[in-house]
Amino acid sequence: MLCHIYRSNLKLDTYLYLIDKDDFSVIPQELLRVFGPPEFSFSFDLTEERKLAKEDASEVIENLETQGYHLQLQDDELIEEMLARKAIN
Repeated sequence: MLCHIYRSNLKLDTYLYLIDKDDFSVIPQELLRVFGPPEFSFSFDLTEERKLAKEDASEVIENLETQGYHLQLQDDELIEEMLARKAIN
């Protein structure tokens, strides 16, 4: 599966994996807002056997197939921030 990686210019070590290059329609708007404008990094062929530095390839593939994207975080800071904003609204 060819996947495309985008980095956040707002959050250190935060990346989005997409199947369709530049198709951000599958990303929730709140996530995109917190993530910032995605900056294309690179594309690569992802298989379950491929070793990734910080992620499990099987989990990335499952997320790509079920939700259309995978979010790689440095830590849980982004999720906590999104949940806090949702609770306020």
